Amino acid sequence: MENSQATPSTPPRLLDQVRARIRVMHYRIRTEEAYTDWARRFILFHQKRHPKNMGAAEVEAFLSHLATERKVSSSTQNQAKAALLFLYKQVLGIDLPWLDNITSAKPSQHLPVVLTPTETRALLHELSGTMWLVASLLYGTGMRLLEGLRLRVKDLEFERREIISRDGKGAAGWLIYSHSTGIIRT
Repeated sequence: MENSQATPSTPPRLLDQVRARIRVMHYRIRTEEAYTDWARRFILFHQKRHPKNMGAAEVEAFLSHLATERKVSSSTQNQAKAALLFLYKQVLGIDLPWLDNITSAKPSQHLPVVLTPTETRALLHELSGTMWLVASLLYGTGMRLLEGLRLRVKDLEFERREIISRDGKGAAGWLIYSHSTGIIRT
């Protein structure tokens, strides 16, 4: 005998909606993790109020708090802003007006530190095994860490002296790091 009464289904939780929308749009898993974390932090910052009941003023308050109280870097604040704009536009279907009153985090004032060839040799000399191999690949090719860690044997072209990196930053397809020409091709 079937149950004649239909049980009302509960709508998915907000963070599950964020995850589902990100997956539909084929964003990377790291982006999904970051965006859902920023949405969660935003909700907790405003004492668990639902984002539908908040708007640009609350977004501005949260982002300004990140810059002034938490002293996050400008890139961290920009990531939080992108996550919240995604939440409102893509998940809730709400277009926020331009956020003019945000206190921006100060951009980094330091120059990147580049090791000299002697320092690089000394560093590589201290490593061995897999750590040495990965560090050497990253240094020699300019690959990002996850690109180097995701390499497979089939990505190595010994005869042509090339390394194929699939789905690197930005999912551009693949990159070829060529030792013989020093050229990176896509």
